[in-house]
Amino acid sequence: MSAVNKARRWYHWYSPDDSPEERKLIAKLDLLIVPYAFILYWVKYVDQTNINNAYVSGMSDELGFKGNELVQFQTIFVVGNVVGLLPFIYLFPRVPMHILVPTLDLGWGIFTLLQYRAQSYGEIMAYRFLVSLFEASYFPGVHFVLGSWYRSDEIGRRGGTFYVGLTLGTLTASLLQSAATTYLDGVHGLAGWRWLFIINAIITLPLAFVGYFLWPGTPARPNRLVMKESELALARSRLEKAGARVQSTPFSLQLLRRIFTNWRFYILVVWDILFFNTSSNTASFLLWIKSLHRYDTATMNQLAAISPALGIFFVLFINFSADLWIGRAAAITLASAINFTGLVILAIWNVPEAAKWFAISITYSAVAVSSVLYGWANVVLKDNIEERSLTLILMTAIATSTNAWIPLFTYPTVEAPRFPKGYVYSAVMVVLLVIMTQVVRILFNKDGNRTHGQDAGIIDEVEADTKSSSLPVVSDSKRVEQGVAQV
Repeated sequence: MSAVNKARRWYHWYSPDDSPEERKLIAKLDLLIVPYAFILYWVKYVDQTNINNAYVSGMSDELGFKGNELVQFQTIFVVGNVVGLLPFIYLFPRVPMHILVPTLDLGWGIFTLLQYRAQSYGEIMAYRFLVSLFEASYFPGVHFVLGSWYRSDEIGRRGGTFYVGLTLGTLTASLLQSAATTYLDGVHGLAGWRWLFIINAIITLPLAFVGYFLWPGTPARPNRLVMKESELALARSRLEKAGARVQSTPFSLQLLRRIFTNWRFYILVVWDILFFNTSSNTASFLLWIKSLHRYDTATMNQLAAISPALGIFFVLFINFSADLWIGRAAAITLASAINFTGLVILAIWNVPEAAKWFAISITYSAVAVSSVLYGWANVVLKDNIEERSLTLILMTAIATSTNAWIPLFTYPTVEAPRFPKGYVYSAVMVVLLVIMTQVVRILFNKDGNRTHGQDAGIIDEVEADTKSSSLPVVSDSKRVEQGVAQV
């Protein structure tokens, strides 16, 4: 780290080492990538979490649900996410992201709309599966794009700002359901919970068409409507100076062998599995409020917005701190400590009601870890674009798959709102996550980069494959112009 960078303060958006041209490029990328990623993630989570609000707002009564239907709806969504992720192991480096992301948005918007007409358990299950198929790759896809443009010291804040969409989407779903119940229940013969899905689709579908013209893609496959060749060359050059490799490697069985026999892949997968299991059930707050039997439906949905509203603060504070203040490992530990406090209170359960309000209100501190962890993974994987694509997808898919079956045992709907096994399980996962974070810190040093000499084998093999391939060897300067920049 240079002497200039050592003097950097937490409120400095740019690095003191950035040239005026770099700052102009960063500002343009921030305007093109972050707002659209944030808004679409916001809408995605409105579409994803609306099932919880609809369930407690009339769906369960109208359709005669009395058992574990809610957790089963959540499970089929997870199954769809896992299945929907797998094709993108190959597609991310090869399909223009400014085409892929809006098209997926269009798909999940259509099936979100169709949920308004559901008349049975089976029909809702089918729609939830199809929504999740189209939503599956959005989160790792955005991190793939962020990792293709931003340096190690820049990615956390952008990832954190984008991730606020999760908490804001959950909050908005609650408020939208409250409004739908109050003002639209019975309009044109439709219940308020059905109107929620219609409203969600009206918001979602236009954004897909905006994305085709606004999303910049990646330096390898850019949207030339918004990115100039000079900007692409600068983006590639600055990332190469930061240590990122700008040469793409052909996807092959040899590459897969190297990835799957390399220890860092398994470190990242286990780390992500632990993170995915540190959160309490997404419907736990709503189910607890409903169990109090003192609030009407609209008020229940308004109160459910408390936790995600606080989550906005947690996400921004933790991610900005990771980039500019305390570092990634300490930021993850701090967020985990807050989450652990709430989980312990809920695990004890026999506490004053005020303590339960506090504990459930801070549960969204768990999600603040996500963009720090994935930003760190982007840095660790910056040597090879195919490895980065495959690992980001697989770590997400494998970690997500644990949420398809573990909640059936730890957070069954019939045990709501107490969840005697669930809160204890999540608290244990928090402790293991913190331990694993320290392991990652030791292995990849405080900046998330591998220590000198680690994984030299995989890098040397990549270079050897390139030199021995039938493709012409290009100079370093040409690689900067032609290669794929990545963080």
